[in-house]
Amino acid sequence: MLDRPMYLKPNVAIEPLYNSWYAWWYLLSPATAPMFVTNLHLKLMQSFVANPDVHVAALKNPMLMGGPFINHAAARAPRVKELLERTQREQAHMLAYTKAVGELEQLLAPNNGASLEHLYPKVPDLLRGYVELTYDLSNRASARYIEPLLYKSQFYQESSQSVTLSLVDKDWRPYIFSTPRLEEDAPLWLKVPYRHEGLDALFRMRHTPGSPGQVAEMLGVPASAAAAFADLFTDVVPRKAPRYDGEGVRVRYFGHACVLLETKEVSILTDPVISYEFPTELPRFTHADLPEKIDYVVLTHGHADHLMMETLIQLRHRVGTIIVPRNNGNSLADPSLRLMLHHTGFKNVVEIDDLQEIAIPGGSITGLPFLGEHSDLSIQAKTAHLVRLDGKSMLMAADSNALEPRMYQHLRDIIGPIDILFLGMECEGGPMSWMYGPLLTNPLPRKMDQTRRLNGSDCARAIEIANYLTPKDVYVYAMGQEPWLRHVMILVYDETAPQLIESNKFLEHCRSKGIPAERPYVRMERVLR
Repeated sequence: MLDRPMYLKPNVAIEPLYNSWYAWWYLLSPATAPMFVTNLHLKLMQSFVANPDVHVAALKNPMLMGGPFINHAAARAPRVKELLERTQREQAHMLAYTKAVGELEQLLAPNNGASLEHLYPKVPDLLRGYVELTYDLSNRASARYIEPLLYKSQFYQESSQSVTLSLVDKDWRPYIFSTPRLEEDAPLWLKVPYRHEGLDALFRMRHTPGSPGQVAEMLGVPASAAAAFADLFTDVVPRKAPRYDGEGVRVRYFGHACVLLETKEVSILTDPVISYEFPTELPRFTHADLPEKIDYVVLTHGHADHLMMETLIQLRHRVGTIIVPRNNGNSLADPSLRLMLHHTGFKNVVEIDDLQEIAIPGGSITGLPFLGEHSDLSIQAKTAHLVRLDGKSMLMAADSNALEPRMYQHLRDIIGPIDILFLGMECEGGPMSWMYGPLLTNPLPRKMDQTRRLNGSDCARAIEIANYLTPKDVYVYAMGQEPWLRHVMILVYDETAPQLIESNKFLEHCRSKGIPAERPYVRMERVLR
C-alpha cells in the first residue's frame, strides 16, 4: 500500500518539539533556548515530581490553565522524573550557559562608564568569544550575544528537535506550553530536525500525490510505527484551491491574524495559523484553501500565535519568500527571526525595517512601526505591514498599541489614507513574566510585573489609530477567538471579557462615523475592486 501514489489526509497534525516540549521562538534560538530549559522546563518538572497532586488540583480550575502547571496525571510523575533526569544529563551545557549569563550580568552591573576592555578575560569561559561587551549612551553596560556564532556552537542542538504526527478530529487540544510530551503520548514521534526535507515531501502530499513508502524511508519511520504512519494517507483526492484569477484583491480571513491577500499576480499570507480539516459545524478555510504556491508569507512578530512553527513547517514547501522584521541584535529578548527560520529550513528569508518598502508584483509591502504588546522591552523584531495591491492599501497592524498616538499622525503624512485597517485588540494580555520570565536573571517584583503587560489596543487607543489613518473599512482580528487556537492562547471569551467589551465599543464608534467595521470569526471573504 505504501508504494502507490497517495495523499496526506487533511487532518494530519504535526507538533514540533524541543527536548519533548512544544517549540516556539525562544526554543529555536541558541541564545535563549538554554534559559527556557533551565528556568522554565526544569522548574516545572521539579515541581511536578515533588508534588504532582498540586498540579492536578490546580488544573481543575479553568482559570489556571496557562499557569505553571504540568497537565499530566499524578501517576505519570515517574515518567516526568525520567525526562527531568535526562534533561539534567543531556542538557548540562545548557544549564551551565544559563548560569554563565547570570554571572556575566553580575560582572557588568557595577560598571559606570570606564572602559570594558579589562573585563573580557573575566567573562565566564563558556561565553567567551560569543559576546561583545557594550555600553548604551547612558553608560549602562550589557552584553551583545553574537547569535550567528551561537548557531554554530554546542548550544544549537538539532538533536533536541523532533516532531510528532497524529490525526485530529476536533479543535480542542490542551494548553501546550506548560506540559512536556512523553513517549507514550504519540505513536508517531520522529527524531528529525525541523529542517528535514522529508517533512516537505510529507506535506507536499496534501495536494500532490506521492509515495508514503519513500517518505517513510526519508523520515526514518521505525517499523513499530509503520501502521500508524500508513494511517496518515488516503486515496481520496483532496480539494484544491485554484489560483485566484479574478479582478481586484481577494481578502480571505483564515482565523486570528492569518489573512490571505490575492490578486491575479501575487499571493500574500500573514501570520499563518491554519485549521486542520475535519467534519465540523464551524466551516472554515483550511490548508486546502491555500494556493499551491504562496508567493510571500509575512510575519509581524515572534509571539507563538503569529510565528507558529506547527503551521510554518507544513507550508514551507509552498512559500516563495518569507518576510520578517529585523531584530536589534542587542538583547536576549530579541533574537533574530531570520536566523531561526533559516536554520529551520526556509530558503529565502528577508528582513524588513520600519518604513522599508519591498516591491512585489502589482504593489509593495512596507514595514510600519509596531508599538506595544512587548512589555516595554527593547524588542525591534516586530512590524506592521502596509500591503499595497492593485491600487488598494491594507494595513495588517497585528497587536499594535497606540502608546504614542502622534506616531500615527507622522505615518499618515507619509503613507496617506488606507483602505482597510486590520487591528488586534487583545487589550488585557498577560504580565511580562508570563512570556519573558525565563530570560530574567533577576525576577521583576510582582507589582512592576503586573504593570508591564502584553497588551494590544483598547477602544481609546484603537480610535486614536483610526482617527489618524482614516481607514475606509476596519476589521478587528488577532483576538484568539477561533477554537483551533486554544492550545496556544487558552482564551475563552464571554460577553464580560474586556477584549470583547473594548472591541465592541470600537466597532460601534467606527460605524457611528460611517466606517464599515466588523470582528471576523472563523472565516470571512471579500473582494476589493
